[in-house]
Amino acid sequence: MSKSSPASGHPPSLLGSLHSFLELTKPRVVALLVFCAVIGMFLAVPGIPPWRALVFGTLGIWMASGSAAAFNHLIDERIDKLMVRTARRPLATGTLTAHQVLVFAVLLGIASMLVLALLVNRLTAVLTFAGLIGYALVYTAYLKRATPQNIVIGGLAGAVPPVLGWTAVTGQLHPFALQLCLIIFVWTPPHFWALAIFRRDDYARAGVPMLPVTHGVAYTRWQVLFYTILLVLVSLLPALTGMSGLIYLGGALVLDAGFLYYAVRLLHPPDAMFPMKVFKYSIVYLMALFAFLLFDHWLVHPVVQHALLLPAAD
Repeated sequence: MSKSSPASGHPPSLLGSLHSFLELTKPRVVALLVFCAVIGMFLAVPGIPPWRALVFGTLGIWMASGSAAAFNHLIDERIDKLMVRTARRPLATGTLTAHQVLVFAVLLGIASMLVLALLVNRLTAVLTFAGLIGYALVYTAYLKRATPQNIVIGGLAGAVPPVLGWTAVTGQLHPFALQLCLIIFVWTPPHFWALAIFRRDDYARAGVPMLPVTHGVAYTRWQVLFYTILLVLVSLLPALTGMSGLIYLGGALVLDAGFLYYAVRLLHPPDAMFPMKVFKYSIVYLMALFAFLLFDHWLVHPVVQHALLLPAAD
């Protein structure tokens, strides 16, 4: 069944409209962010987090992430029309109008803040709002167009979900939560630059100063390797600081070895599709790394669990 659009003269079906609005929230990207936030909730306390923080915290963080993604669609409309990867997005194709996207993004953002502030805690609401602004305005509207280091500087906004999950449960910031944030922050450049290498012609066509466009592919490959080495070191912090135990350490070392293999091989890739293999592995890496953190937390590190026991925030 083909989708109708305003440009065709036929209004889209209700199901088609709902799908288009859902697409604005970048469901697959947001799913990874929310997954990291939920892991942060479980790591913050022994056992199962309080249901209220778990349910409404997850909902609020998901809505805020979806709102930021919708703002990204709105701000990047011109760029999206020029790039093969994004040319079929709802706003780029005319399936939705800019006014519809703006209203949706604003309402979703307001709803997320109300849920977090009224049903979770104010600290989580404030930090989530800062992340939303950081991604939608600081990164998308400014950094993305201003510097090839855009993804490094702007990566902090995408690294905060585990901190949000932690504060949703405890109402407090904790150094362990900041370690999780640091892992995602350092993971972001090699993850995204692998994709940027593959899509460099798209970015050049759209006039976006991504690193492969401004400094060349060879330089970007070395930067991917550099950040991967840095990621390996950062990923060991939970074990070195007593946050986690041997299950996490063993899993992290295996995952790190895999990422290093891909990063080294990327220096002389066997084919043009290899950067996408690196990109896809990076997603598996992050999900598995956080899963090992959770398994370790539940199975082999009860001393740390009890040390972290904090009263749930109202």
